[in-house]
Amino acid sequence: MKIAIIGAGNMGGATARGLAQSEKGYRLMVSDPCQTNLDALKEQYPAIEVTHDNKACIEGADLMILAVKPWLAAEVLGGIKEALAKEKPIVASFAAGISAQEIAQLTGADLPVFHVTPNTAIAVRQSMTFVSAWHTTPEQDNLLLSLFRELGDAMLIQEAQMGAGMALASCGIAYAFRYIRAAVEGGVELGLYPGVGQRIVQQTLRGAVALLEANESHPEQEIDKVTTPGGFTIRGLNAMEDKGFTSAVIAGLRASVK
Repeated sequence: MKIAIIGAGNMGGATARGLAQSEKGYRLMVSDPCQTNLDALKEQYPAIEVTHDNKACIEGADLMILAVKPWLAAEVLGGIKEALAKEKPIVASFAAGISAQEIAQLTGADLPVFHVTPNTAIAVRQSMTFVSAWHTTPEQDNLLLSLFRELGDAMLIQEAQMGAGMALASCGIAYAFRYIRAAVEGGVELGLYPGVGQRIVQQTLRGAVALLEANESHPEQEIDKVTTPGGFTIRGLNAMEDKGFTSAVIAGLRASVK
């Protein structure tokens, strides 16, 4: 299976690197105007083919991933319309805010199209990726989900839900980092060195996620296990809620989709 990736920036480059580690033996070809980006890919994964020519990139491709900034999508697709009509690949677009249907119109061809929203953890094969579809078959849906599940987890959603998914995962990863930063700063105030505090917080979050997955439980069930009457944890939780912890998180998520 040949996968053509147009764009070797943060998301396109990370996707190429992740797929290059697959045991399925994908043939990967990446196009980008920046030689530095292409050189970095080739140095790390020599089997990846690189080019500056978008048309050459999609020649013989089964899947084309469009990993360019949203404001470049129309221009890039306009330049390869004839090639897309000839090659007829499945199209997966990372362009934020542009629906699968809109991408399909920009291609000028009758192609199966996916709007895909990963997050930056795709670079370490731990992305939460959302996929919405336009004129696709169940087999094509499963193909895309399988592909992106190699790079973390992926789910098929309606286009109308993409904003919520992006807030929780794409923007949400930044919110998680902000919590980590705040917890580390609190640890410093309590007498820990920053590196020690960050190590503690990172492992604590790994443990929290592992418990939810292993027990298939609701977060509140796990909270109840560590909040004894009159104990330290319940005092800390109540103090955070007094400062608006939950309402601040919800407000941030709402602001992310406006």
